[in-house]
Amino acid sequence: MRLLGRFLKDRWKLLCFFAGCAAIFAAVFFLYRLSLEPVLYAALLCMALGLLVLAIQFVRFCRRHKQRQRIFRQPDLLYREMPEPQTLEEEDDNAILQAFGEQYQKLLGDWQAQKSDSMDYYGAWVHQIKTPIAVMKMLLQHEDTPESRMLSDELFRIEQYAEMAMTYLRLDSSASDLVFRRCRLDEILRSVIRKFAPQFINRRIRLEYTPTTLEVLTDEKWLTFLLEQLLSNAVKYTKHGTVTISVTPEKVVRIADTGIGIAPEDLPRIFEKGFTGYNGRAGQKSTGLGLYLCKRAALKISARITASSVVGEGSVFSVDLNLPELQVE
Repeated sequence: MRLLGRFLKDRWKLLCFFAGCAAIFAAVFFLYRLSLEPVLYAALLCMALGLLVLAIQFVRFCRRHKQRQRIFRQPDLLYREMPEPQTLEEEDDNAILQAFGEQYQKLLGDWQAQKSDSMDYYGAWVHQIKTPIAVMKMLLQHEDTPESRMLSDELFRIEQYAEMAMTYLRLDSSASDLVFRRCRLDEILRSVIRKFAPQFINRRIRLEYTPTTLEVLTDEKWLTFLLEQLLSNAVKYTKHGTVTISVTPEKVVRIADTGIGIAPEDLPRIFEKGFTGYNGRAGQKSTGLGLYLCKRAALKISARITASSVVGEGSVFSVDLNLPELQVE
């Protein structure tokens, strides 16, 4: 009904013209007392023919509208599947749209090429920077002094920032970057814990973890990154105490710490890009990207991440990995 109303509205002038003509003929026949019977049959035929023409035009109108709606949802079809013009005005409009479409395709191609170059450059940069980091780690393994432990922590942070840079670039990549399969959650969590083991030892933070036998349908790479960032935050903001990793039967991973906590006014904004909050401004050297990347990574794997916190008592981050809508044969 909405399309029919719009169709008639677009043609109200033409309809009013025919209605006026009919009124004039009716008035003339009435004033001159002419017999209406001879022309009544012809008038009915003309009315039927007019309704048929309107019906055909309405069908074409609906078809062209659907075609334009499809192009609106897929702009790359702009200059390939435009409806055939019926008038000179429509032909001019199509020519303008095709010019815009070609320009859009050119800009899109340039942007994709530039992004590919950036990915290649930063990928090589991350690979190159990891080499001296690995060498320095090997040299520090032979020492166990406060200075060597501090240097190890700083090297670990540099490595994390390099990985965050690559992850940030991969966030907007195509769906081919995702590989969903059933993964053993315990193996993923243990690999994350092993990576942060030196941090727990150097900072003398207690870790509590209960093994799980659950499997989840996810992309292992992105889930690992997500859990690493959450565990990194837990270690960073816990000066002493305990970090607890648990998994519920509903496939919700919880990472809880006894750190400094998050201010209530900051909690709703912690997943925003660049937001550091009170803790970041208080000298913790936060970039405001870690939790933002966590949120984006969670969206990529259709997970749900939430947080709760009490200042002075600690924070709890939960990652819901229960995906009943996804099935793998």
